[in-house]
Amino acid sequence: MAGYRKLSRTASQRKALLRNQVTALLYHGHIVTTEAKAKEVRKIAEGLIAMAVKEMDNFETVTVTAKVPRKDAEGKRVKEVVDGKKVTVYDEVEKEIKKDMPSRLHARRKMAAVFYPVKEVPAAGKGRKRNTKVVDMPAKMFDEIAPKYVNRNGGYTRIVKIAQRPGDAATKVLLELV
Repeated sequence: MAGYRKLSRTASQRKALLRNQVTALLYHGHIVTTEAKAKEVRKIAEGLIAMAVKEMDNFETVTVTAKVPRKDAEGKRVKEVVDGKKVTVYDEVEKEIKKDMPSRLHARRKMAAVFYPVKEVPAAGKGRKRNTKVVDMPAKMFDEIAPKYVNRNGGYTRIVKIAQRPGDAATKVLLELV
């Protein structure tokens, strides 16, 4: 017997479908899909959550000095003339950053291999294109999702049967994070 469901798709299509649904589940917290797809997505999602829980606190905080361009009131870089050329003015700033330990870095890269890029678009019509932000999904896993499940040993998702799909009578389910 096979170790996974083929879902009537080629390997590349199946991989893309599962990556897309895992990304949507962990970004939104729930998705509606068929029962067979939900059971496959659940396997991947629970493994990623378990990895995030294990590596959640495996980092050290380091203070670094960074050169940051000085900006004016409009948010544009300040330039000054040096030897007849315009040169950007930089300020030195102390920053605290999280430095991942090797095992957490490995976990971050394994997660990044599964997640598709997610863009957060503001609801307001004005400035929608300019104010879009790319969401760092591995960071969201470590900072938001993993702390909820620290005291839980598995079983991070729940499948609730909803109804049958009108076209082909496939069982629709709600897959959600507990």
